[in-house]
Amino acid sequence: QVQLIESGGGLVQPGGSLRLSCVSSGRTSSTDAMAWFRQAPEKEREFVAAITWSTSKTYYADSVKGRFTISRDNAKTTIYLQMNSLKPEDTAVYYCAAGPLSGVYLDYTSWGQGTQVTVSS
Repeated sequence: QVQLIESGGGLVQPGGSLRLSCVSSGRTSSTDAMAWFRQAPEKEREFVAAITWSTSKTYYADSVKGRFTISRDNAKTTIYLQMNSLKPEDTAVYYCAAGPLSGVYLDYTSWGQGTQVTVSS
């Protein structure tokens, strides 16, 4: 399994920005992509964005397209989620994940501990 550690969450006003980071300990043979998911209270964990390990191709949920950007550093050990124009409905615990490229959280094999993002005035 890959060890993942997220950071960067916090409280921000609507319209504000935050950048999440996820440091990875490496890659396994099943790691085709790294992704961000989020889970709001009493809701199912939902896909936010993914980036492929080999080509850095990116994928986004419709709800965040144009506002969020997923990226990685050149060493491929850290991925980022730049979140702009934040809305109250973006409030959730955000999780970093590694595994096969998929929009389904059950497909991912490694998870971070999560970081809270709260958007409120």
